[in-house]
Amino acid sequence: MRLRVLPVVLAAALVATTAWVAPAQAAAPTARCVASGPARGTAAQIVGIAESVRRDLGLRAAIVRVTVGGREVVTAAIGDSMTGIPATTDMRFRTGSVGIAYLNILLLQLVDKGVVSLDQPIARWFPNLPRSTKVTLRMLGSNTSGYPDFESYRPFVQRLYADPFQNWTEQEVIDLALARNLWYEPGTNWSYSHANFVILGRILERITRTPSKQLLTRDVLNPLRLSATVINATAAIPDPVLHGYTIERGVFEDSTYWNPSWTTAHGAILTQNICDLATSARAVGAGRLISARSLRTQINPGTVGLGGPTKTCPATICVKQTVEHHYGLGVSVKNGWIQQTPSFAGYSAAQSYLPGKDIAVAVATSRGRTTTETNSAPIIAEKIGALVSSQT
Repeated sequence: MRLRVLPVVLAAALVATTAWVAPAQAAAPTARCVASGPARGTAAQIVGIAESVRRDLGLRAAIVRVTVGGREVVTAAIGDSMTGIPATTDMRFRTGSVGIAYLNILLLQLVDKGVVSLDQPIARWFPNLPRSTKVTLRMLGSNTSGYPDFESYRPFVQRLYADPFQNWTEQEVIDLALARNLWYEPGTNWSYSHANFVILGRILERITRTPSKQLLTRDVLNPLRLSATVINATAAIPDPVLHGYTIERGVFEDSTYWNPSWTTAHGAILTQNICDLATSARAVGAGRLISARSLRTQINPGTVGLGGPTKTCPATICVKQTVEHHYGLGVSVKNGWIQQTPSFAGYSAAQSYLPGKDIAVAVATSRGRTTTETNSAPIIAEKIGALVSSQT
């Protein structure tokens, strides 16, 4: 999810399944995500980076966790969740676009099983969608379908900011996106569009005959033991909560419970703590739930060279893809790091993983009254990654 302030306007074969039953571990108590104690050496340097960026950007809070080879280097929280209430490492925050990575993992699992091909047109499941015989599953996952993003659409922005607590159905946001003309012919360009992933979630449900929330819980969260990760299409966040703040409506306000139902497929709207986010970074980056071939597909630079602006897709949305920084299937790859960088209503997070050195970096931030940067967590993650990779 990437809600950002924009000037004035703002930006198959069916798998037979049995009834889904949550494994016993899903009901187990959530382990606390505990700070690692007094920081020394590299850990102290990492905390220093987070504090320096927090101060420079005027952030209210920053929470970080770093592992190397699966072993903790540091887990720390600095700043306040609310005035007089310190941020803690077990606080939950929104990580919506991490769920997008999970949706693509579910898709690749089906590819590994031979159930679908990435290059199948989506007309098989949604024949009435525009260009459905041309748009493929791969194009949804890689943001090359040409379907517009409703996030920058004035009617959506006006309704959202008039009532940020309202619930949005998946069909409502799909209809808003498709009320606009396609930004380009399918497969010819690249642009981030929330609509792609809402549609992908619904297709996964039709392929598997399983609600996406149950599918994702069974095939991603439970195998990775992400016990502090919760899927919820409402505004609820389990305690303890890192509060979020925004200035998007022209006043500094608490946006913790703004409704995220518009952001992606309802079965992939997440809250996590920093320990689960770090576990996720390593698992996604190392391809723990998919084949080696599918991992290569997920991070493949097939979008490189795409992203040029068109008459209907401005440069701020059709961002040019390069070898150094490109989008794969539900993840981006930047200078070798496999990452996701969700942001929503003043929340910002980053999960980054460096293959070869087995480094996982997780960061969550909340903006302060003077913060102008809308996605600050990746700034901290990149600085930490540079430090740790140089010492490993």
